[in-house]
Amino acid sequence: MITSPERRYADRLDSFAGRHPFVVDLALVLALMGCASLGSALTLPGADPPDQDKTAVVLMGVACLALLKHRSHPRVAVVVTAACTVVAIALGYLLTPLLLAPVMAALYWLATLTDRRTTRAYGVTTLVAVVIAAAISDSMDHLSLLLRTIGPFFWLLLPLAAGTMTRLRRAYLKAVQARAEHAERTREEEARLRVTEERMRIARELHDVVAHHLALANAQAGTAAHLALTSPEQTKAILTDLTGTTSSALRELKATLGLLRHSGDPDSTPLEPSPGLARLPELVSACASAGLKVTVTTEGEPQPLSPGVDLTAFRIVQEALTNVTKHAATQAAHVRFEYSGSRLTITVSNDGAVTPEASEAAGSRGFGVMGMRERARSIGGELCAGHRPEGGFEVATTLPLQPHGAGEDATP
Repeated sequence: MITSPERRYADRLDSFAGRHPFVVDLALVLALMGCASLGSALTLPGADPPDQDKTAVVLMGVACLALLKHRSHPRVAVVVTAACTVVAIALGYLLTPLLLAPVMAALYWLATLTDRRTTRAYGVTTLVAVVIAAAISDSMDHLSLLLRTIGPFFWLLLPLAAGTMTRLRRAYLKAVQARAEHAERTREEEARLRVTEERMRIARELHDVVAHHLALANAQAGTAAHLALTSPEQTKAILTDLTGTTSSALRELKATLGLLRHSGDPDSTPLEPSPGLARLPELVSACASAGLKVTVTTEGEPQPLSPGVDLTAFRIVQEALTNVTKHAATQAAHVRFEYSGSRLTITVSNDGAVTPEASEAAGSRGFGVMGMRERARSIGGELCAGHRPEGGFEVATTLPLQPHGAGEDATP
């Protein structure tokens, strides 16, 4: 970015003032002292200067020295400079802007560093005192009362207005900076939240895909090993199903990883559709090849589901049947779908004894139950899992037909 030489010099001056504030204040005070000393020597044409030449220098010197404390004590600086100026006017010195320079500087810094109420109180008091001193001064007897008072009034009103504008400008810039920092902080927090949510979604998806297919593959391999000698034909069929299970696992992993690598380019390879309840017969067949008989019943009139609800329902049923395959000492499970109004209730239950691993998962310490609950809540549903009073284990979830929760989880 190209900046003008004036802008560069101004930036350097601001930087120097920030590093050495006392040096800058001292230079300003010396300049103001020169102006005030010059102003005390001015007289009207044909008028004699006051006899107290050194008195004016001393008064203006005290007023300018008081300005060195304007950063920490702006009120004291105004009082001291105003008092010295009023005394100088009362002694007969000609009231000029040069003589008013110290009190004008003090009023400007007062308006810049303090609030409106303080500025108004001290500014009005100083203005009235100087105007009264100018009205009764002998140095301008030949001028009318209006001309003697209107000049000091406007000269002192100018630094008050300029200081107030400077204070408001600084407050505005500070507010803008605070809003910008808040917006930046909010964007960063939102980005972190989105990254966390996406990471949890990917972890859920990978867990469902890998855990389900590995559990089925493990059960199929164990069954094949058990029947290898006694039933070769059945063993061959199970091994064939095992090949299909691993192929399905690879296909779903490829789809999930393809989503992560998808750049949104229209020319890129299209993504595979998300799995849904239409693949339930395939899931039931895979469980059957692993030795788990699954029965499915439907109550009510089936209704179309949104992609997010369809995916969530399928993943919950898939994970529940995977847990039955891994943890329950049973060879049968029952899946019930109940359509009622605008909600779908899914129940997956079994009558077998539950192993300690399943008890741990039911206590929300396993990733399977945790993932199912997170999926249900993400679309505005509910899920509970636990032991049945008559024995066995049950997973029950209620899902809306159209998602209205935090977001529609439609990750393939």
